[in-house]
Amino acid sequence: MTIKKKIILGIDPGTQVMGFAVVLAQGHSITVLECSALKIKDKKDPLNKLKTIFDETLKIIDAFKTDELAIEAPFYGENVQSMHKLGRAQGVVIAAALYRDMTVAEYSPRKIKQSITGRGSATKQQVAALLNAQYALPPKAAGLDATDALAVAITHLQQQSGKVVGSGISSSWEKFIRLHPEKIKK
Repeated sequence: MTIKKKIILGIDPGTQVMGFAVVLAQGHSITVLECSALKIKDKKDPLNKLKTIFDETLKIIDAFKTDELAIEAPFYGENVQSMHKLGRAQGVVIAAALYRDMTVAEYSPRKIKQSITGRGSATKQQVAALLNAQYALPPKAAGLDATDALAVAITHLQQQSGKVVGSGISSSWEKFIRLHPEKIKK
């Protein structure tokens, strides 16, 4: 019997830094193939940034032969202009995935945090710490944009299976809390 496998591309969109992660899901096993960030800060022209995001997304899709895209939805904060820019970046990533006939799923930041930590109000640092404890991440995964992208990909797999995948994320969170009580805000 062949175990079904798929390769998921998780994206944390941005016009300054775009986090991305590629995971291989085979049965209940998850392997992190890449977890990094694309830095776009040096490009001044906003349209050139969007072209770079599109081109680099296609390169990632083609290099890893990804099957599905999971992307974080833009978060509305105080600055409407920032949300507008994030929406454009997200749209370009989705367009690249659709250009390669991939399925696309979008998840809110709260849903992602809830899925990974069990708390929708968890901090980015808490999400990153849990993912670092759970998976052997490549050295490039030092940034929060990269671990946010990984969280999107893992959330997508969890939503598809209807349960926590891997070796027990929620139990790992409980273990993390026991081992590192100083990391939890009171």
